Amino acid sequence: MPVVHSIPERFVNLPDFPHAARFVELNGLKIHYVDEGKGETILCLHGEPSWAFLYRKMIPRFVGAGKRVVAPDFIGFGRSDKFTGIEDYSFKLHFQTIESFIERLDLREITLVCQDWGGLIGLTVAAQHPERFSRLVIMNTGLPTGEEKMPDGFMAWRAFALRTPDLVASMVVRKACATGKDLPADVLAAYDAPFPNLQHKAGMHAFPRLVPISTDMAGAAEMKEARRRLSTWTKPVQMTKAKKSRSTPWILSTEHRSHENKSDTTIAKIEGVWDFHGSFPLTPALSLGERENRSQTLA
Repeated sequence: MPVVHSIPERFVNLPDFPHAARFVELNGLKIHYVDEGKGETILCLHGEPSWAFLYRKMIPRFVGAGKRVVAPDFIGFGRSDKFTGIEDYSFKLHFQTIESFIERLDLREITLVCQDWGGLIGLTVAAQHPERFSRLVIMNTGLPTGEEKMPDGFMAWRAFALRTPDLVASMVVRKACATGKDLPADVLAAYDAPFPNLQHKAGMHAFPRLVPISTDMAGAAEMKEARRRLSTWTKPVQMTKAKKSRSTPWILSTEHRSHENKSDTTIAKIEGVWDFHGSFPLTPALSLGERENRSQTLA
């Protein structure tokens, strides 16, 4: 399985992202992560097609509040190593990478902040290792098991991604985010920095293919089990989604209450969330980080 490394020169002078590049080696692959501040750990997991840069507006707010922020890049994204073959990516690869990453850094009492694929992987890891997690902040993501019909918006995005031979990260971000059309050129360039050519883009092309749309797909059983385990989750949870989000029939049921830092509030049953928004019908919602800090309730 051929691997390419990130090109340091492409990550120079990133806007609002002065953080030192840290790396940990897992199974022979270099995983990049941001690690700033001291205090309780906030683990930020990005989605498609972004990387830790996505959280550049949240990181200083969290650190300023006396927290430690850890934001890794998935294999195939950001400054982490990248397989060059689409077939080399799998749900198991990403799950085991984040699981091993948490164990290697010995992260505990984690507040998970996740969106898009960060939720598919992060929530499954949290369900398997609840002793390491204290809170969940869930943004535009979910646990698809292939049992429900996926939204038309996602299926359109998946079809677009599968027929497009050369996805451009900045185009996806610009079209999918509520403030995408207003993002400056240097921010868009930062989203493209990890992907100089097709060899570096296999992970980005793989993600849409890996979302379970049938029960026999890899990851479907694991996320179904995660739903079951999270149905008895009693720790704080905050749900956040964009105003224009269109949810599937398996959105959280009405007895759920989003809450923050309220240890006496419980979540009765988590069935999964998969939210889409924006004017571009082909892509899932990508991040509150690109809504010009309208996610201030998370800080």
